Amino acid sequence: MNYYLLFKSLHLISVISWMAGLLYLPRIFVYHAETVDNLDKEETFKLMEKRLFFYIMNPAMILSWLFGVLLIYSLGTENLIYLWLQLKLLMVSLLTAYHFFLLYCLNDFSKNNSRYSPKFYRIINEVPTLLLIGIIFIVVFKPL
Repeated sequence: MNYYLLFKSLHLISVISWMAGLLYLPRIFVYHAETVDNLDKEETFKLMEKRLFFYIMNPAMILSWLFGVLLIYSLGTENLIYLWLQLKLLMVSLLTAYHFFLLYCLNDFSKNNSRYSPKFYRIINEVPTLLLIGIIFIVVFKPL
């Protein structure tokens, strides 16, 4: 069995799932932040946010990292010298930091203490898209 192709396939599936959550959760935050004096809606958003984060995003992030590390090991750790791989790992680390920032926001919403406006959540919703574009171009073209 070709473990490289297996790990690559599982890595891609995990990354797609993780990205879906990274793109969707801030959109839910926009709607949640716009909700005023409607406890039913607020509770619904809290439940949606919690389930998305803990049941989809966290496992997908962990599996993305796991299969990514297994990919590196299957190719050989000597590939870590390549700048394109270092840049990819840097951008994935930024995605991971963004993931945990969303957890911080989720915790604020759970305490009915959102610090940010709907506009803020609309703007930060572009962060994972920009990082994804950078990652894809670096991995496909391996320019450095």
